[in-house]
Amino acid sequence: MSTQHNSLAGAEFLKRETAGLAEPAGSRALGEATERSARQIRELAAGIPQWQDWREAAHAVKQYVLANLDRLLVEFERNLTARGVTVLWAEDAREANRLVLELAREHKVKNVVKSKTMVSEEMELNHALAAEGIRAVETDLGEYLVQLAGQRPVHIVTPALHLSAADCGRLFAEKLGEPFTAEHQALTDIARRHLREEYLKADMGISGVNFGIAETGTLVVVENEGNAGLSTSAPPVHVALMGIEKLLPRMEYLPLFLNLLARSGTGQKLTSYTHLIDGPVPGRKMYVIILDNGRTRVLADRMTRMALGCIRCGACLNNCPVYRRVGGWAYGWVYPGPIGSIVTPLLAGLDKAGKLPFASSLCGACAEACPVKIDLAHQLVHLRHRATSEPSPVRSFWERLMWKAWAWSMSGPLRYRLTMAAVRLGVRLAKYLPWHPLQLGAWTRGRDLPEVPGPAFRATWKEEGK
Repeated sequence: MSTQHNSLAGAEFLKRETAGLAEPAGSRALGEATERSARQIRELAAGIPQWQDWREAAHAVKQYVLANLDRLLVEFERNLTARGVTVLWAEDAREANRLVLELAREHKVKNVVKSKTMVSEEMELNHALAAEGIRAVETDLGEYLVQLAGQRPVHIVTPALHLSAADCGRLFAEKLGEPFTAEHQALTDIARRHLREEYLKADMGISGVNFGIAETGTLVVVENEGNAGLSTSAPPVHVALMGIEKLLPRMEYLPLFLNLLARSGTGQKLTSYTHLIDGPVPGRKMYVIILDNGRTRVLADRMTRMALGCIRCGACLNNCPVYRRVGGWAYGWVYPGPIGSIVTPLLAGLDKAGKLPFASSLCGACAEACPVKIDLAHQLVHLRHRATSEPSPVRSFWERLMWKAWAWSMSGPLRYRLTMAAVRLGVRLAKYLPWHPLQLGAWTRGRDLPEVPGPAFRATWKEEGK
C-alpha cells in the first residue's frame, strides 16, 4: 500500500464493494461478551454513590478543555519542550505519517514496536512504515492477534474480542510455528516470548497518549499488560502520537479520569499500569506528534464538539444493541459503535460516511453509559439532519425519491394504511422473488428477511372494539 494512502479516503462500510454488515465470524461471541461487560460495569457503577458526580465533573472538565484548547495546547507544547521533548504538529494523517517516516530515516530505524494507539490506526501507520521497508509490530495482545490475522480491530478496548482461544491457538500455529493450544496461560506465554524479542531489537517505540497534562507537559499512558512501558522505554527513540483533544488542564484532574476510564473500560478500579512520562530518558530521544486530522472541524460545530471529549473507554459500544449485532468491522473505520457513528462522519466527512449516523436505534443506552456524559443520541440526530439536508454524493437520486415517497405516505391516515398493507404484502412475497437476496441491499446480505408478524394493530384494535 502506498504511503500516500489516506485512511479517510473511505472505509469499507462506505464502499460499493462492501460485503455488507455481516461479519465473517464471531458476532455471537462478541455480542455475549459486550453484554456481559456492560452489565458488570453497570453493577459496579451502581455501587459507587459518587458515580454521577464523577461523570458531571468529567463532563465539565472536558467542556473547559475544548473551550480553551488553543491556549492549553500552547501551554502543553511549552512544558513538553522545556522537558527536552521535540513537539511536531500534523494537520492530517498524511503529514503525520511523513513526520514519523522522517524520524525513522533520521534514526536509521528498521524495527518498530507499537503500544496501543488509535491515532496510528487513523493514520494507517503500519502500512506507511511497511512501504518504507520498516517492520512494525503491535505489542498490545489484542492488536498483536489481529495484526497476525491481517484484520482490523473489532473493539477500541479489546481489539480481538471476536477471536476464541482456539482461534488464537490456530493463529499462533500458522503464523509463529507454535504447537496448537487453546489454554489461556499457554497462549499468553507464547505471545510474551515472541514479543520479548521484538522489544530487544526495536529501534523505535511508538505509543498513544491517554491524557496530556497541560500544566506539566506530562504524558499519561494507561495499560494492563506492561507492553506500553516496554515500548516507550526499551528502544532508543520514543514517538508518542496524540490527538489535539487529549488534554487535561492540571494534574489534579487526572485521578478523576483514571477512575472513570478503568471502570468504564474494563470494570477495574484502576488499570494495572499508569505511566506518567515527563520527558526522555537521558541519552534517548523523545518526540510527540500532535494530530488534528479533522478535529478542528468537529470543534467548530457546537452541536458535535463534545464528541472530542471521548476518553476511548468503549462503554458506548458495549451497551449498543446495533454494535452487539453487527460488530466493529461493519462501521468500516477505526472507531465503531455509537462514537464511531459520530466521529467518523465528522473526521472523514459526511460525503464519505454520512450513512453511519443512521446505524443506530437511538435508544440512548450509549449516552447513559458514557463516563463523560457525551449526548450521543442527540449528536446522532444532528448528524442525520446534516446528512439529509446538506448536498452529498452518499444520497442517490433513488434514495432521495424513496424518502420523498415515504414522507408522502406517512402524511395521512389513508395513505399510511395503504402503505403498510403494501409493505406487509411485499415482505410476504419477497421470498418468492427470482433474484438473489444480495440484491436487496446490505442489510439482507447477512440476515434473512423477518417473518411478517400477526394482524396489524389497527385490525386488532378494531376487532377488540367490537
